[in-house]
Amino acid sequence: MSDNHEEAHTGPIKTPVQLLVTVALSFIAPVFIIIGLVYYVTTQNKPAAGADNTAQAVAARLQKVGSVEIRDANRQLKSGEEVYKAQCTACHAVGAAGAPKFSDAPAWGARIKTGFDSLLNSALKGKGAMGAQAGGDFDDLEIGRAVVYMANAAGAKFAEPKKPEAAK
Repeated sequence: MSDNHEEAHTGPIKTPVQLLVTVALSFIAPVFIIIGLVYYVTTQNKPAAGADNTAQAVAARLQKVGSVEIRDANRQLKSGEEVYKAQCTACHAVGAAGAPKFSDAPAWGARIKTGFDSLLNSALKGKGAMGAQAGGDFDDLEIGRAVVYMANAAGAKFAEPKKPEAAK
C-alpha cells in the first residue's frame, strides 16, 4: 500500500458547479414530480379502465344480490318437445361443443346407461360446455321432460316425469 493520499478521484461530478447543480436537482425534481402527480389525481374524475359510469350501469352494479320472480303456479307445463325446441336445439340439433345430437343413438348410448337421474342432474347443474339449465325459463320438471324426450329419441325408454300432486 502506498502512503500517497492524493490518488485520483474519478466520478461523474468533477467541479463544484456540477456538485451544486446535482444537489439542487436532487431536491427540486422530486418536488415537481410530486406536485404533478397531486395535480393529475385531483383535477378530474378518472374512472377505471373500461368502467361504465352511466346511470344504468351504476344502478346495475348497486342492485340487490337476490331477486324474486313471481310466476303463475297454474300455468301449463311445457312438453319435452316444446322445451327441447325452445332451449336445447341450439346445441343438440347440430352437436355443438360436443353435445350429443338429437336421436344419435351411439352418442346417447353411454349417457342413457347412466340413467335418467344422472342425465337430469347433468342438465340441471350443467356439464362440460353445457351451462346449468336450472333456474331458467323452465321448471326443473320441464327440463326433465326435455331430457326424457331427447333420450327416448335416441333409444331410451324413460317415463316422462309427472307433476307432483299438491298436498291436501
